[in-house]
Amino acid sequence: MVLVITEPIYKSQSKTVCVIGAGPSGLVSARELKKEGHKVVVMEQNHDVGGQWLYQPNVDEEDTLGKTKTLKVHSSVYSSLRLASPREVMGFSDFPFIAKEGRDSRRFPGHEELWLYLKDFCQVFGLREMIRFNVRVEFVGMVNEDDDDNDVKKWMVKSVKKSGEVMEEVFDAVVVASGHYSYPRLPTIKGMDLWKRKQLHSHIYRVPEPFCDEVVVVVGCSMSGQDISIELVEVAKEVHLSTKSLDIPPGLSKIESLEEDGRVIFEDGSCIVADTILYCTGYEYKFPFLESKGRVEIDDNRVGPLFEHTFSPSLSPFLSFVGIPRKLIGFPFFESQAKWIAKLLSGKTSLPSSDQMMQSISDFYLAREADGIPKRNTHDIADFNYSDKYADYIGFPHLEEWRKVLCLSAILNSIENLETYRDSWDDDDLLQETLQDPYFTQLSIPSV
Repeated sequence: MVLVITEPIYKSQSKTVCVIGAGPSGLVSARELKKEGHKVVVMEQNHDVGGQWLYQPNVDEEDTLGKTKTLKVHSSVYSSLRLASPREVMGFSDFPFIAKEGRDSRRFPGHEELWLYLKDFCQVFGLREMIRFNVRVEFVGMVNEDDDDNDVKKWMVKSVKKSGEVMEEVFDAVVVASGHYSYPRLPTIKGMDLWKRKQLHSHIYRVPEPFCDEVVVVVGCSMSGQDISIELVEVAKEVHLSTKSLDIPPGLSKIESLEEDGRVIFEDGSCIVADTILYCTGYEYKFPFLESKGRVEIDDNRVGPLFEHTFSPSLSPFLSFVGIPRKLIGFPFFESQAKWIAKLLSGKTSLPSSDQMMQSISDFYLAREADGIPKRNTHDIADFNYSDKYADYIGFPHLEEWRKVLCLSAILNSIENLETYRDSWDDDDLLQETLQDPYFTQLSIPSV
């Protein structure tokens, strides 16, 4: 299907825009909206920028399985976490993630280094003045939803300050950039609700010491599950890896049931008595503040219908989402999303018709189904070509070849040896060549 996007006669239009979240996707959205002349308010529930990358060590008040409607802790970053991708591939298109004197200069740095990069980005582009900190968005809904003759929707945003003060404001547009690594996705295991010992999701895992001398079952074989398991081995009495996946890697067992006396029964008939079960089973997309009257819903972790994972056909461009796709090089992609949204709101470009967008979404769903991809993985892209195709909507540069190659090299290296790949690699020649690229040598990066 060929989508035709007509360029409107340009007349700059400044909109009032609420951006929800001051993580990477929210910050770059604020910058692009500001560049296009829009009046931007960023609402951030924490005391500083960073989103997931603002480390929150105190998790005592959080529900261990994250079953509450709203969470007290947003970040799921644990103390020892290091980046899974090399720093050189992660920067925005005009703001390289370079090592700085006196900071963590490793190629795969710890989480604090990325947080500092985001603080630098915020300072250099003057974004902090647009951000309201310690403000939680409680409700987002249409003001004129019953006016079928009016295609221009306005949005009521209700927010609550830390002091308890409630604010209600009307915006022309809302950009949802609230992230998707906070609300735990839990498996269904027989006896799970009756098991009396400690159960928690990795959302609130921070350090290994509380598990000293325990028998721990780690459920889930994602990279974080493997990272945490390697860390727990140093302090725990025993660590057992398990999975709920149908495709069980060698050495892992699938849990059959949990028993009230503390036993964990595996599908192969073996059992152990465990102290703790730690679920490293991923996260759910949730937008508890959004009331879209069914126009945007979440079904088995599929957010939709969304055209190109960004726009609701019936509410575009006045409601948009930045940062939903996974398994791609995130920051440049978020930037391309932000540029498209900003230009749409200023009238410099337009979207296909609602019917065309719905047809495109339907075609995409059918293609995913034909490829055997479960609905819950709708937003897992794992395709560099998609980022380039997306960029073409607004003339954003394609991913540089070196970004793709270095990213793939890191992935293959991590598969080969998860424990050492962040400190030992075999693509140094390519890395040195990459660092001579104008992206690193010619861009003028203001000092902060």
